[in-house]
Amino acid sequence: MVLATPVLSKSVLPKRSKTAGSKTARKTSTQAAAPQASASTAPSDADKTLSTILSRLDDMKAEETVTIDLRGKSAFSDYMVITTGRANRHVGAIAENVAKALKENGIKNLHVEGLPNCDWVLIDSGDVIVHVFRPEVREFYNLERLWTQNPATSKSIS
Repeated sequence: MVLATPVLSKSVLPKRSKTAGSKTARKTSTQAAAPQASASTAPSDADKTLSTILSRLDDMKAEETVTIDLRGKSAFSDYMVITTGRANRHVGAIAENVAKALKENGIKNLHVEGLPNCDWVLIDSGDVIVHVFRPEVREFYNLERLWTQNPATSKSIS
């Protein structure tokens, strides 16, 4: 079975004569495809969300921030960010600041768990999941080991 896909080139398209009243010209297939190609190079929503989160974590002096790319590994999220706060109050402040930034950027279905205790706060924005730990709790659960087969695939930001 052969599937025929129409391919238009410049030479096949009829020439359109320009008249005094006509200001628009017919687009060729290459010109019509150009905006789609540039749209695919634009950063995705997950990338924008990730950069917002990483910016806020840096502003709040979060420590040992690791970004794990889950694309191709997981269907529920594109990125996982794991970071550490120095104490319970610092963990809570980091989590609240990140959640506030995500809400300001239009993330509507934001889910936050663990704010009352502030040992481990999870922020789920859909495309990016953020874990904010106290140092002892992070060492105990060791999520990086669970999600990275090769530590070289994760990006560390200190």
